[in-house]
Amino acid sequence: MSDFRFFSTHRSWEDWFGMLLGVLIVVSPWFPLQPANEIMTADRSTMILNTFVVGMLVFGLAQLEYVALQRWEEVAEIVLGLWLIASPWIFGYSGDAFLPAWHAILGAVVALLGALQLWQDWRLTDQELANHPQ
Repeated sequence: MSDFRFFSTHRSWEDWFGMLLGVLIVVSPWFPLQPANEIMTADRSTMILNTFVVGMLVFGLAQLEYVALQRWEEVAEIVLGLWLIASPWIFGYSGDAFLPAWHAILGAVVALLGALQLWQDWRLTDQELANHPQ
């Protein structure tokens, strides 16, 4: 039964992992296996801007969870993860080589992490959330 406790306690490493995911999202357009795009088109700059904004928001929310835990932060992480998954089709870069797959994987991990943290914090009172260990 001690394994179930893993899913019921919010740990600070989860917040650090969320920050790492934010950084990975920001640098994802330059991951290995991506084709070299020396020409900056409007579509590519929109995709990079979207990736930067989503990554910084994920990073900021994870940092905020580490400092002052609130349930809305986890809900926002889930929404950002789903947005990142849908971004290749919204912004029209779903035909790229590996970037849609990277964004689907990173978005799914962000959404799953947010869902896990929301599950862990669902029954906590506001006082218990405020006493989240750092």
